[in-house]
Amino acid sequence: MSAHVIHSARLVSDGHVVHNAWVRFEGGTIAATGTGDDWRAGSAGTAAPDPVPVTDADGAWLTPGFIDIHGHGGATASFDDGPESISRALDLHQRHGTTRAVVSLVTAPVAALAESVRAIAGLTREDPRVLGSHLEGPFLDVGHKGAHEPRLLRPATRDDIDLLLDAADGTLRQITVAPELPGGLDTVRAFSAAGVAVAVGHTAADYAQTMEAFAAGASILTHAFNGMDGVHHRAPGPVAAATRTPGVTLEVINDGVHVHPEVVRMLFAAAPGRVALITDAMAAAGADDGDYLLGSLAVEVRDGVARLAEGGSIAGSTLTLDDALRRAVLEVGIPVEDAVRALTQTPAAAIGRGDDLGRLAPGFAADAVLLDDDFGVLQVFRDGAPVAR
Repeated sequence: MSAHVIHSARLVSDGHVVHNAWVRFEGGTIAATGTGDDWRAGSAGTAAPDPVPVTDADGAWLTPGFIDIHGHGGATASFDDGPESISRALDLHQRHGTTRAVVSLVTAPVAALAESVRAIAGLTREDPRVLGSHLEGPFLDVGHKGAHEPRLLRPATRDDIDLLLDAADGTLRQITVAPELPGGLDTVRAFSAAGVAVAVGHTAADYAQTMEAFAAGASILTHAFNGMDGVHHRAPGPVAAATRTPGVTLEVINDGVHVHPEVVRMLFAAAPGRVALITDAMAAAGADDGDYLLGSLAVEVRDGVARLAEGGSIAGSTLTLDDALRRAVLEVGIPVEDAVRALTQTPAAAIGRGDDLGRLAPGFAADAVLLDDDFGVLQVFRDGAPVAR
C-alpha cells in the first residue's frame, strides 16, 4: 500500500490551525494526523515503521485540497467543449491547488445540456477530479442573465427535468434556478428531491420569494450579489435571505472585481462557515488577455477581467482558488482558518461530499496543498500522491 508523510506543517483544517503537525496518507486516504515527531516512530497509522516517502513542510501551510463547485474552464479551454477541454482546464486549476471540481455549464438548449452532462457522468467514473456537473441555466431570469444567451432562457418543464436527471445518472451536483419563474418552486422541489443541490441565482426573486425557494429545498446562492438584486434597506433581496437561512451556502467570487472586499468581509461575518469561495473561471483563467467564447457569447478579456463583447457584462472570471485564498486573507482580512474552510469543507458539504472531502482527518481523501507564507502553491497532493508542478 502506497504511503506518504508530510510533517512540520502549519495544518489548517476544521476551522483550526495546528502547528508542527503531520499527516500520513495511505492508499489515497488519510490514515492519521498528529503533532511533533510521532510520525518517525511508526505511530503514524501502521504497526511497523516501514520507510515511506516523506515531505518536510518546514513550517509551510498545509490545507485540504481545494474544491471548486462553480467554474467553467481555464488554460484557454471551456468545460462546455467536452472531455478533452475539461481535462486541460482541470490541469491548470490543479496546479493552483484545486484537487476536485464540479464542472459548470452555461446555458444551452436542454437537449445539448443533456448530452454534456451524460459525458460528464462518464468523466466522474474516469477522473477523480470531476465531482459531477453544475447546470447554470437555462432556467434563469432574462433580466439578470449575465453572460447567458437570453434567447435560450425559460422555465423548466417536467420533461426537461426528467431528461437532465436521466442523462446525469446521479452526477448532477448542482443546478442554478430562478425560482420566481412559472413553476419555479416545483422545479426546486423536483431537483432537490432527486438529490441535486439547487442554487438560487440569475434571478429577479425578492427576499420573500427567495425564502420560499429555500423552504422548498434550495440550499445554495449562486455567486452572491452577482446576477441578482443587491441588499436595500427596504428590499433586502436574495443575499439577506441566504444569510438569514441556516444551512444555505453562499458562493462568492473573491477576485476584487465581482464583489468589493469589504462586502466579502461582511458576508463571512453574516454567514460564518457558510461562505464558499468559487472561481466562476472561464477559459481565460491562467491564459493571456484576448477574445474568447463563453457558450455562444463573445467575451473580451482585458487586464484579466472578462466582459461580454456586447453590453459589457462581467462574463465569469480569470480567478484560481489559490488567488481567492490569498485575497481573502491578505486583502479582505479573513482569518486563515475561515478562508481555508471556504474553499474546502464548506463547498464539499454544499454538494453532499462533506463526509469524505474537504478535511485533513483520518478517513478523508488524501488531497492536500502546501503553501508558502503568502499562499503561493508549493506542492499539491491528490489521492495521496504529489502532483507534477
